[in-house]
This record gives sequence, C-alpha cells and structure tokens, in this order.
Amino acid sequence: MSRKEGKKLSFWSVFAIGVGGMVGGGIFAVLGLAVQLAHGSTPIAFAIAGFVALLTSYSYAKLSVTYPTRGGTVEFLNQAYGTGVFTGGLNILLYLSYIIMLSLYSYAFGSYGATFFPNNYDFWKHVLISFAILLFTFINMIGSKAVGESEEYIVGIKLSILLFFVIIGMWSINSARLAPDTWVNPISLVAGGMIIFLAYEGFELIANTAEDVDDVRRTLPKAYYASVGFVVFLYVAIAIVAVGNLPLSQLINARDYALAEAAKPFLGNAGFLLIAIAALLSTGSAINATLYSSARVSYVIAKDGELPKAFERKVWRRPIEGLLITAVLTLIVANLFDLSSISTIGSSGFLIIFGLVNLANFKLHKKTGGNRALSMLGAIMAFFAVAILFKEVLTTNIQGVEVFAAMVVLAFFAEWLYRRITGRELKHLLKVSI
Repeated sequence: MSRKEGKKLSFWSVFAIGVGGMVGGGIFAVLGLAVQLAHGSTPIAFAIAGFVALLTSYSYAKLSVTYPTRGGTVEFLNQAYGTGVFTGGLNILLYLSYIIMLSLYSYAFGSYGATFFPNNYDFWKHVLISFAILLFTFINMIGSKAVGESEEYIVGIKLSILLFFVIIGMWSINSARLAPDTWVNPISLVAGGMIIFLAYEGFELIANTAEDVDDVRRTLPKAYYASVGFVVFLYVAIAIVAVGNLPLSQLINARDYALAEAAKPFLGNAGFLLIAIAALLSTGSAINATLYSSARVSYVIAKDGELPKAFERKVWRRPIEGLLITAVLTLIVANLFDLSSISTIGSSGFLIIFGLVNLANFKLHKKTGGNRALSMLGAIMAFFAVAILFKEVLTTNIQGVEVFAAMVVLAFFAEWLYRRITGRELKHLLKVSI
C-alpha cells in the first residue's frame, strides 16, 4: 500500500499493523485444535506459544533496527547466511509458509461461512473456501486500495467483538473446566501451543514497515513487544472464556468454528452469529492482506534471484503472475488438506524460520547489539517446539508431518535445481524497490 511522500508511521500505526497481522484469521481457526490437544490447559498452551513469539520478537526488533528494509525476514536471512542455496531454500520455504497461512484463513472463512448452511456443511465449506481465494485474488489484481483503506476499521471491529466476547464471557466461567485435573501432560501441552503458533505469526509484518517508520530505533522495538504482549493477553483470555464456558467435547466437535460455538452459552445464537460474522470479516481481510504481502514477498525473492522470473513480472504495475501462482497453490492446499494438517505444516514452517531468525540475531550480535543468550534461547525453544509438535502429531496426523517434510525438501531442491539450470545472478535485497 503506497503512502504519501514524507508521511511516517507512528508507534500506534505500527502497533496496529502488528496486532492486525496476528489477530487475522488465526484465532478463529485454531482454537478448537488447541483444545483438542491441551484440553483444560489450553490457556497455558497459548501462553507458551506467546512466549516463543515474544522471544522471537526481540530478535526481529534488533534486526529490523539494524537492517531497515521492506525485505524483512528475507533480508535478515540473507544478511546472516549469505545468498546461497541454503538461504534461497529458506526464502522459498517462507513463501510456501505464506501459502499455508492463506490456506488456513481460507479454510476458516469457509468453515464459519458454511455454518449458515448446516444441511450441506461440507459442500458449502469448499465452495466458500474457493470463493474467498478467487474474490480476493481478483481484488488484488484490480487494486486493493479500497480494501486496504478499510483494514483499520475491520481490525477495530474484530478486536471490539473479541474483547466483548472476553468481558461478557468472564462472568459465566465454570472454573472446574480449567482445573489442573483437566490439564494434559507437558508434551501434549507444548504441542497444543505449537500447533496454533501460526496464530502469532503476523508480528513479522512490522519488519516490512521499517523504511516508513518515524524514529526506527525507538518505535520498532516498542511496537514489537507491545503488540505481541497484547495479543498473548488477548488469546489467553479468549481461551479461558472458551474452555470455561463450554464442555471440551463440544469445543472439539465444533473445532472448525469453535470460537463461535463457545459464545453460545452466554450470548446464545446471537453470539454465535456475531462471532461467525467477525470471523468472516477477519479471515476475509487476512486473505486480502496476505495475498498482497505474499505476492510482494515472492517478487522480492525473485528479484533476489531465488524464484523464477515469472514471480517478478509486473502487469498493471503489480506482480500479477506471482499473485496468480500463489492463488492456485492456495486453492489446492485449502481444499485438499484438513485444518489439523494445514496448522501443523504452517506452524512448523514458521517455527523453523523464526528459529533461524533468532540464530541470525545471535550470529550478527556485534552489528545488532543483541543479547546472545536471549537469541539462542529463542532459537532453541523454536526448534524444540517443532520436535515436540512432530512427536505428538505423528500418531494422529502423519499426513501433516509428511507433507511438511516434502515441502522442506521441495524448497531446497527447487532452489538448487533452479540455480543449476539458470545460473541466475543474485542481487542484494537492499537494492530492490517494490
């Protein structure tokens, strides 16, 4: 989205971007999955995932201040590990992870929308998944200015509804449903937090604002910590209200739209409808914003020599070909895989990327002034979280693990093969202008 010349983003603007990026469609989609794994300890699972996100935001803050570029994560990886096959593979993995995020948002849009057609739920779910992807792809093709300008209002509406859900729901909690005897073992608890980790992923969007921020050294770190801290508090509160108001079996049975179901005990059918509408608004805006961002991320990676030139071709001054490729891949993933597989794949991808960003801050600490211990702790926790997640879901969702492993192999093999065939010259990201 273009900004007026000379106009700089304040702390509150960047804070809103971070919160809006995190509280997209994720919380609407993954609450039921977390409950399925963590049961009564679901609020703790959200807190654990939030702690990993907060640690990683420290590395992002340090790197963003040192390398203020719209390249964000791509630039940080290039600075730390060079522009070889390893970094190229990671950048392709990042792009594929964006596709998984888009699939999650689209799946949630379809799931909540299909609740209006209970007699043929599965059919309408897939119809609405495809409709959402095609609609927002078209909007991005012709120009997303109108939707972009309305984004701040959509963020305000969904936050207001979620805070209303929390405030009203806190009055009717059954504390027995949150008691320690409803908690799961530590392995399942961590896995429950990590399978929904991608609900925190959006804070990295702050890195892409660095060139447009007023007083980068003060504004960016404050915005990272404040936005992540606020969202951790919000998610934990939502989990407390949901688990405290509805039996676990009902939340798990309605896991694709668990948040709306959780509103029924204290807000009735009107509450279900309110949350469902909020979910459609939220996931719709998230699809639009992520399509906009992912098309530009793929453009940057292609300009850097790590994706085919098709991704950097512009039509009507926009990276249209990359957008269409992204949309087609999203249509396939969102319609082919279930919610658990999508969440497992997406969370694993971002945890690995974030672990390597933490290691990047560790490696570049002399330039960033970062604390090596904090950076290493963030990296260890991210990689450990992936291992725990895999261990837990290997018996329940082997498909998700297999697809993720195939995605990693594909990313690095494709990068190696592409360079081998084309010998394309690499360029430095800081010289790239989107």
